[in-house]
Amino acid sequence: QVQLVESGGGLVQPGGSLRLSCATSLSISRLNAMGWYRQYPGKQRESVATITSAGTTNYADSVKDRFTISTDNVKNTVDLQMNSLKPEDTAVYYCNVKLKILWGSRDYWGQGTQVTVSS
Repeated sequence: QVQLVESGGGLVQPGGSLRLSCATSLSISRLNAMGWYRQYPGKQRESVATITSAGTTNYADSVKDRFTISTDNVKNTVDLQMNSLKPEDTAVYYCNVKLKILWGSRDYWGQGTQVTVSS
């Protein structure tokens, strides 16, 4: 059973920082990619930041230069450092991993963690 446990969400003032962490029961060596997505009420989930097994990162234009994704191959975690937070960053954030399988990859999701940016 694949488990993803997220932590680090909460309430922060505009301009502040939060760090999200996602611990996976899988070894990162078994993954094609990891990432963070967010979802606004009534909207589809969107990609925030992703990192491949080769270390290639990709960020949504709205978070470039503010958010940084990183992995810890010993702890099997993927973190999202969020700086200069804005009210529009308020959303539920989900961790995602793509497990390598014979014909591609299989997606697994965390339970989601609320991030609220408000004064």
